Amino acid sequence: MSSSSSSAGAGSMEVDHQQLLDYGGGGCGGGNNNNPRRCAACKYLRRRCAPDCVLAPYFPASQPRRYAYSLPVQERGRAADTMATEARWRMQDPVYGCTGVIYRLQQEIRAVQHELARTRAQLAVHVQGTALLQRTQQPTPLLPPPQPLAPAAAVAVHAGAHGVTVHEEEDEEAPLMDPDEFLDLDGRF
Repeated sequence: MSSSSSSAGAGSMEVDHQQLLDYGGGGCGGGNNNNPRRCAACKYLRRRCAPDCVLAPYFPASQPRRYAYSLPVQERGRAADTMATEARWRMQDPVYGCTGVIYRLQQEIRAVQHELARTRAQLAVHVQGTALLQRTQQPTPLLPPPQPLAPAAAVAVHAGAHGVTVHEEEDEEAPLMDPDEFLDLDGRF
């Protein structure tokens, strides 16, 4: 039994040794290490890489400079802040992470937009009601007010082919509006 376990142990040591070569070196502190492969993040931070390290899939040891040079220097600080913020959101909401926060904010935006649309509709109804109320309280005259005639004047109205003519029976002429002033004989107003 010990011979079979020693051969299995030797095989696993070969695999571990191969993993050490594949992932760029051994673990922290040298000697016998439980997790011989460290991700690039743990290697950079000089700490032990746990077997369930969440950074290992994203910072493989075989590509330690993958993210270091992919962004311009002026954007690296912002990228680090973004990753830290997203990690904090992932800890608060393990299922959705930052997408859960984005979804909730989008829902709030939609709710505020709907409330704004309802408020605008109510405002339009109120403005129309106020305008209608003002129109009913102060009626606008459709015709100009009638001009007073002299008491002794008698007026005869004759409708002819060329419009309305007004004849006065008195010698005194009252100032009247010319009917042709408002009626074009070609049929246009």
